[in-house]
Amino acid sequence: MPEVRPAHIVPAAVIALTLSACGSGATVSSAGPGRPVAAPAPSIAGATGTPDGVTTDADVFGPACSQLPRGSAPGSLDSMGPLPVASAASTNPLLTKLVAAVKAANLVDTLDSRPAITVFAPADSAFAALGDAKFTELAGRPAELATILQYHVIGRRYDAKGLATAGTADTLDATGGPLKIEGVGENMTVNGAKILCGNIPTGNATVFVIDQVLTPGVR
Repeated sequence: MPEVRPAHIVPAAVIALTLSACGSGATVSSAGPGRPVAAPAPSIAGATGTPDGVTTDADVFGPACSQLPRGSAPGSLDSMGPLPVASAASTNPLLTKLVAAVKAANLVDTLDSRPAITVFAPADSAFAALGDAKFTELAGRPAELATILQYHVIGRRYDAKGLATAGTADTLDATGGPLKIEGVGENMTVNGAKILCGNIPTGNATVFVIDQVLTPGVR
């Protein structure tokens, strides 16, 4: 007489398969009778940068970073980290021209009061390429200068990985068009400008020192 197996008894092999799938963290779905299939693996944490774009001193990169002071000296990573971005930039030896421009455009309080932003900060050499006459001319037209400087600021905070993933980003100058981000790491460019020192953390912003002054509407 053939053996009758009660319907409520599950074969040991099925139990083992189920436990194995649960132990691996996979999600099992059915693709047909007797064919459990693992769901796609979740994306790797941090693959697109930190969710809030906040960086640490260990994340800083670029050929000009070695020019920053060390330790707790003014302009060092340790001293800039707790300060809001405009105040931090005022101590950075790479950004003396930018600081003068921000003051001339009356943007210090605007930048320092934003809760989370990304700033592309032209190095002194970038302003030098414009020439002293052009810089003086712009400083004498605060409204125009403010528009140019706002084109260097994104209204949310990104680290380098986040920028690379985004590819484009709108700025505080809504009429200037989005910035175009290309490449990764030390090969990253912003509207063609190269990163000299990136992922610099400040109290309310992640800063990327760049080798050009960006022009709204020009990519």
